Amino acid sequence: LLVFAPRASAHRLDEYLQATLISVEKNQVRASMRLVPGVAVSDVVLADVDFNGDGIISESEKQAYAQSVIGDISLTIDGHGLKPKLVSVNFPGIAEIKDGVGEIQIEFTTELPHGNINRKLVLENHHQERISAYLVNCLVPADRDIHIIAQNRKIGRASCRERV
Repeated sequence: LLVFAPRASAHRLDEYLQATLISVEKNQVRASMRLVPGVAVSDVVLADVDFNGDGIISESEKQAYAQSVIGDISLTIDGHGLKPKLVSVNFPGIAEIKDGVGEIQIEFTTELPHGNINRKLVLENHHQERISAYLVNCLVPADRDIHIIAQNRKIGRASCRERV
């Protein structure tokens, strides 16, 4: 007797899961993104990544895609725009992406200007909005002088209130 079970998936097949973890420090914000395209949307994502269509994701294509993702992110503190800088990018193979199990990892950072004791950090992600599902969380700060006092989420937008 043979039993065939469907392959389990960590997310829906027709979405591009974009999970972002934010770490707030006194002088900077660090963010780590995990982007996992489902099987049904992997071709859309791969068309953006492998822009020359040769079936190989080159180092320049990885960097260009990561910059594109960061370019679709709006990050502000107390209403003032911040400029995220790419720290690293890691890509799975094309076969993994097509199978819906490939995880693109992007890390970025931005410097924080000096400000008041109570500050509001807002991240808006507009990358691939038509096919994406977003998850954003702030980590508990390592610095005991920084306290995250609230997280508010809207579609494509998350904000953290911090007290320094």
